[in-house]
Amino acid sequence: MQREQILEKIKRMCLMDDAFFNVCMDGSPECVELILRIIMDEPTLQVQNVTTQRTIANISCRGVRFDVMATANGKVYDIEVQRADEGAIPQRARYNAYMIGANELRSGKAYNELPESCVIFITARDVIGDSLPIYHIDRIIRETGKPFADGDHIIYVNGENRDDTPLGRLMQDFFCAVPNEMNYPVLARRARYFKEDEGGVAKMSPITQEIFDEGKIEMVVKMLRAKQTLEFISQISEFTIERIKEIAKQNDIAIVE
Repeated sequence: MQREQILEKIKRMCLMDDAFFNVCMDGSPECVELILRIIMDEPTLQVQNVTTQRTIANISCRGVRFDVMATANGKVYDIEVQRADEGAIPQRARYNAYMIGANELRSGKAYNELPESCVIFITARDVIGDSLPIYHIDRIIRETGKPFADGDHIIYVNGENRDDTPLGRLMQDFFCAVPNEMNYPVLARRARYFKEDEGGVAKMSPITQEIFDEGKIEMVVKMLRAKQTLEFISQISEFTIERIKEIAKQNDIAIVE
């Protein structure tokens, strides 16, 4: 991809784009702290540490890669941004919560040492469908209506809500691609760094190239399955024939010479 194309793609990115969200939050506890304070409605919440794109493997079942994980006031938070509804289905929230618990409770620890956790999905659309700005999901005892205090919490933030409230203004910022038009200075400064500062752009460029290549690989796979010739695929994708053969092998696709 040419530098001009990369710069244009970076210019169009916002915090709802997974790659841009991750790079902006990486090494910026103040940004994560602002987001959590608003979503949790806890003005004094303090973030102790932040990790992005953290992968937790599981030898017996599917692993998980979290967008942003943070610890604050003794609780563990997982923040996920989701443009597609299918990426924020209830079962995924449940599984993320399970994997956090399995990772936090090390061998030899007592069950009551398991910290509280909160899985937060910031979604592009109102996936719950009740036209609320935010949804808090907690277990209750059905017969009494009392909370079942297991320490697991799930929150869905409706990105369609852009009203004039702290949460609505936060969602405005998540969908804003122009730093100067963002409401919260701490988020605006971080976004501006990766969009306009030479050092930030240099960090974003390989990530943007990787995203672009992933899209082209998906296209190449579809064309290979459609039995297009290597020469034709190479012309369209701008990949070498050797690279296309490698993609075909990785996806177990027969090649049409």
